[in-house]
Amino acid sequence: MQDNKAATGKTTQRVIKKYPNRRLYDTTTSSYITLAEVRQLVMGGQPFVVRDAKSGEELTRSILLQIILEEEAGGQPMFSEAVLANIIRFYGHAMQGFMGTYLERNVQAMMDMQNRLAEQSPGVTPEMWAQFMNMQTPLMQGVMGNYVEQSRNMFVQMQDQMQKQTEQMMEAFGIKR
Repeated sequence: MQDNKAATGKTTQRVIKKYPNRRLYDTTTSSYITLAEVRQLVMGGQPFVVRDAKSGEELTRSILLQIILEEEAGGQPMFSEAVLANIIRFYGHAMQGFMGTYLERNVQAMMDMQNRLAEQSPGVTPEMWAQFMNMQTPLMQGVMGNYVEQSRNMFVQMQDQMQKQTEQMMEAFGIKR
């Protein structure tokens, strides 16, 4: 696989087949793998796709959601019940499509910030970061509070803009509110 990566300049996407018996088969290693091993692929940034072995239907999202469910069930959950309830409330709502993009961009911004911190402090271990963050909780809460407030304001502006555009479009068709 290294030769292929060097020749093309890209990593090839792994294909994992999911069989009816719930087993996952990694076609790259020609072996069955566990959900924990799929999680390791995610953690390592390895591109992959999960397909139903019979129909070829893509199941990647389903497997990723299953990993999140297992992570939330064990250890320390990332999402509170309130956050999960609010996410559920967006399904079927006019803003559903924007919510996914909004979350994606904010999570990416957090990842970028984390990567910059890691680049600036190469000798710092995750455990050291955890200790540092625990000492900085009030400061970080302030920083995150400002970040959340900015994100909220941006979301409200986007919602207002959509409402104005909808009203303009409706007026163009002669529909009054």
